[in-house]
Amino acid sequence: MLVLEDVNVYYGAIHALKGISLEVNQGEIVTLIGSNGAGKSTSLKTISGLLRPKTGRITFKGADLATIAPQSIVAQGISQVPEGRRVFANMTVIENLELGAYLRKDKAGIKDDMKKVYELFPRLLERKSQLAGTLSGGEQQMLAMGRALMSKPQLLLLDEPSMGLAPILVNQIFSIIKEINAIGTTILLVEQNAHMALSIANRAYVLETGKIVLSGDAKELAASEEVRKAYLGG
Repeated sequence: MLVLEDVNVYYGAIHALKGISLEVNQGEIVTLIGSNGAGKSTSLKTISGLLRPKTGRITFKGADLATIAPQSIVAQGISQVPEGRRVFANMTVIENLELGAYLRKDKAGIKDDMKKVYELFPRLLERKSQLAGTLSGGEQQMLAMGRALMSKPQLLLLDEPSMGLAPILVNQIFSIIKEINAIGTTILLVEQNAHMALSIANRAYVLETGKIVLSGDAKELAASEEVRKAYLGG
């Protein structure tokens, strides 16, 4: 579904992604793990069109993404939940969700998807008229995910969904990620909580200083001594 081939990205003189190649197949949950500054978020921003690769190819269902605008990438079926949630604080929950569907014209479909978001996140239904800035961190994460789902993505990019959340909420968010995948959305997940990410993913890539150093079946990587020592605290 998604293929990155030898992608190089720079921030000015800094070489942030060094020849990254990866793929995500339809129906999978694939995770990128690695320490801070490894290039995980940069990878997602490059797929979304927020950053441009200097060299390399990015294709989604065979179409080249490297030169098209971010809103066109959303229209193709890729949506990103950004790190730090980035909800529109002075707008209500329902207004944030409606903004997620801004490229869509199918009113009946939008209404159906709003209902599905409320089924996934009942808390958002309770808070639908509340300003997003007054929600708790966990509720804002739910809202950011719901907003991304309103664009009806085929591929959902999730950037650090567990950041800053209490352990009980982390479990809840990860169980919802599995549910979103089970109803047909492919997921590329960037996550510092490597243990949780590997527990729900099919496959994983390990990034270090802008390079992929390991890849494979998520359960096998979780059992590997190298990954355990570096990312799983043991």
